[in-house]
Amino acid sequence: MILAVCALVSLMVGIATEGWPKGAHDGLGIVASILLVVFVTATSDYKQSLQFKDLDKEKKKITVQVTRNGYRQKISIFDLLSGDIVHLGLGDQVPADGLFVSGYSLLINESSLTGESEPVNVSSENPFLLSGTKVQDGSCKMLVTTVGMRTQWGKLMATLCEGGDDETPLQVKLNGVATIIGKIGLFFAVITFAVLVQGHFSKKMNENSSWSWSGDDAREMLEYFAIAVTIVVVAVPEGLPLAVTLSLAFAMKKMMNDKALVRHLAACETMGSATTICSDKTGTLTTNHMTVVKACICGKIKEVSSSMKSSAFCSDIPDSVVKMVQKSIFNNTGGDIVVAKDGKFEILGTPTEAALLEFGRFIGGDFQSERQATKLVKVEPFNSEKKRMGVVLEIPGAGFQAHCKGASEIILAACDKTLNLDGEVVLLDERMVNHFTDTIEQFANEALRTLCLAYKDLEGEFSAETPIPFEGYTLIGIVGIKDPVRPGVKESVAICRSAGVVVRMVTGDNINTAKAIARECGILTDGGIAIEGPEFRMKSDEELQKLIPNLQVMARSSPMDKHTLVRHLRTTFGEVVAVTGDGTNDAPALHEADIGLAMGISGTEVAKESADVIILDDNFSTIVTVAKWGRSVYVNIQKFVQFQLTVNVVALIVNFSSACLTGSAPLTAVQLLWVNMIMDTLGALALATEPPTDDLMKRSPVGRKGNFISNVMWRNIMGQSIYQFVVIWYLQTSGNAVFHLYGDESELIRNTIIFNSFVFCQVI
Repeated sequence: MILAVCALVSLMVGIATEGWPKGAHDGLGIVASILLVVFVTATSDYKQSLQFKDLDKEKKKITVQVTRNGYRQKISIFDLLSGDIVHLGLGDQVPADGLFVSGYSLLINESSLTGESEPVNVSSENPFLLSGTKVQDGSCKMLVTTVGMRTQWGKLMATLCEGGDDETPLQVKLNGVATIIGKIGLFFAVITFAVLVQGHFSKKMNENSSWSWSGDDAREMLEYFAIAVTIVVVAVPEGLPLAVTLSLAFAMKKMMNDKALVRHLAACETMGSATTICSDKTGTLTTNHMTVVKACICGKIKEVSSSMKSSAFCSDIPDSVVKMVQKSIFNNTGGDIVVAKDGKFEILGTPTEAALLEFGRFIGGDFQSERQATKLVKVEPFNSEKKRMGVVLEIPGAGFQAHCKGASEIILAACDKTLNLDGEVVLLDERMVNHFTDTIEQFANEALRTLCLAYKDLEGEFSAETPIPFEGYTLIGIVGIKDPVRPGVKESVAICRSAGVVVRMVTGDNINTAKAIARECGILTDGGIAIEGPEFRMKSDEELQKLIPNLQVMARSSPMDKHTLVRHLRTTFGEVVAVTGDGTNDAPALHEADIGLAMGISGTEVAKESADVIILDDNFSTIVTVAKWGRSVYVNIQKFVQFQLTVNVVALIVNFSSACLTGSAPLTAVQLLWVNMIMDTLGALALATEPPTDDLMKRSPVGRKGNFISNVMWRNIMGQSIYQFVVIWYLQTSGNAVFHLYGDESELIRNTIIFNSFVFCQVI
C-alpha cells in the first residue's frame, strides 16, 4: 500500500515537472515491480492451493472390504453404494450410514459426532451405524443405507468450512526474524529520510532559498521518501513465507513420489530435526508377509515348507489332533477365505491370520465346511491388552467348546493339559511345560513369531453375554511364523545411526523374537538394552532416566508403555521423537510424538487420523527418506535466509551511510524494488527447491533447541556484507576517478555501475 501511494505521487510529480513520458519512468517502474511481485506471489499461491487439493484427495483415499454381487472385494469409500455389505474391524472408520447385520462385541466410538467419549454397544437391538464414527472393539458386517453428503457426517461437514493450515514451527521462527529485521529497517529508514531531508534543507539555506520551493524540490523530497520506503521494503524479508511454502510444497510433492503422504505441513520440517525413531517391528522393519515355517504339535517339532506335501507333514500326527488344529484355526479367526471372480481362493485378514489360514489349508482343512459344522456363539477379538483372541463354538450333539490363541507364554500359562502322540488329553507336568517353554524360546531365537492354540470343553449351557473363561485349557500346539526383514532396512538403520538418529524397536512380540530381528536390522548393539513392557512399567522415574538412553528394544509392550517411553524421551531428554504405528492402540503414542508416522497398508483409520505422515508402503526405508527431505527443507530455508539477509544488510548499510555522508543514496527505489522482486521470487524458487543429497544424512540432527541462524551462517553473512560494502563504497567515493567520468551525467553513470556491481555481487 505504501509503495502504491509512493508510485502514484511519483507519477503525478514526475509528469508535472518533466512531462510525459520522461517524468513517468520512476513511477511506472515502481508500479511494474508491484504488479510483477503480486502476480508471481498469486501464481505461486494458486499452484500451492492446487497441490494441497491433490494431496487432500490422496489423503482421503480409503479402501474398505465389501461384499457386492456375491463377491467380497476391496473398493474406495467413494465407490460405496446403498445395499453394499461392508466388513468392519477394530480401528476402522465407518464409511457410510448403515445397519448392523452381524458381528461380535462391537463397540463404536461416536465422539466425532456426539462428543461423548463413552463407546456405544451396537448389536441387533441397537443396529444403527453412523458415518465418521470408529470401531473401537469387535467386528461386524454392515448394510449400507446412505452414502455421501446425505449421511449424518456429510450433513455435519456441509455446515462447516475447512480451516487453513497452521503455521509450522519454522514459519513462526522465521516470522519472528522478519519482525525484528523489519523494525531495524524501519529505524534505518526513518534516520535515512531525516538525514536526507536535513541535508536538503541545509543546501537550501546555504543558497538562501529556504522559502522558495519548486517542482524539483518536491521531486527530491519524493525521492527521499521513496528511498526510505524502499529501505523498509528491502529490509523486511517478505519472501521468507513464500520460500518456506515453496520448499514445503516441493518436499510434500516429491515425498508423495517416495511413498510418504504428509498430512500436516509442519511434519516436513520437524522430521528433519528428529533425533529418535521408535519403530514397530511387524510390517515396518519386516515384510508383513507371514508364513508358518515351524509347528510343535503333540510335543513334536516339525518344519513346514511349500515343497512339502500335507500327507508328509501329518503322517505321524493323529487324525483327531489334525482335525482339532483345523477347527481351532478356521473358527478362531478374524480372517476369511473367499472365492474370487476367477475362481481362485483368496485369503483375507491380517498377515498373522492369513498365515494361520494358509497353514490350515496346507494340512488339508476346508474353511467353509469347518465353519458350517459349528455355530459361533461368542467372539472376543484380539486385543493388545489381553494379547489373545477367543471364541465359543456350539458343536451339534457335543455342547460348547472354547478356543483360544495368542501370545505363547500367556496361552501356555492358561493350559493344564495337552494332546499326546496318540491324540489323548494328558495332564501337563513340569517336564512338558519346560519342553514347551524351551520350544517357544527356540522359535523366538530363530526370529519366529510364536502363537499357541488351545481349546476347552465347556460344561452346561453358555450365553453370549458370559465372558469366555481363561483357565483349564488343553494345549493343541505352537506355531512359529516367519516374517522376514524387509530388504534395505539394515542399510537404512545404519544411515540413521550415521545421521545421529537413534532407532528403537517397540513391539508386542516375544522378547527373543524382538532381539533376533533387532540384531538382524542392526538396531540392537553390544551396549544396548532389551526389556519387556511389564518390567519397563515397574521402573521408577530415576531408574528410567538411567535406562532409556541405552534402551534399544522393548518387547511385549502395551500402548501405554509406548506412550510412556515417548513422553520421557520428549520431556526428560529433550529429544525430537518420531513414532511409527499401525493399530488403534498406537494412537496415544502417535499423538504424543513430535512426528507420528502411520502405516498406509496395515494401519487402521484411527492410527492414520492421529499421524502426521502416512507411510504408503509400510517400509522403514521410506521413513529415512522422509527424514532426508525434512533436513533438505531446513537447509534450503537456511540458504535462502543467508542469501536474503546478505542483500538486506548491504542495501541498508550502503543507502544509510551514503545518505548520511553524501546526502544522496546510490541505490534508487526502483532499483532496490527490482532486486527485491527477483530475490523473493526466482531466488526463493532456486534455493528453496533443491533436492536432498546423501550428505545430509551424515550430519547430526538440529534437535529441539538448535539455532536456526548458525554461527557459520553469521560468518558468511557478515563476510559477504563487508566484501560487498567495500566494493560499492569504493565505487561511490572513487568511481568517477577510476572510470574517468566527467560531465553532467557522470553521477547517473556511476550510480548505474554501482547498481550493476551490487547485482553481480549477489552471484559472485
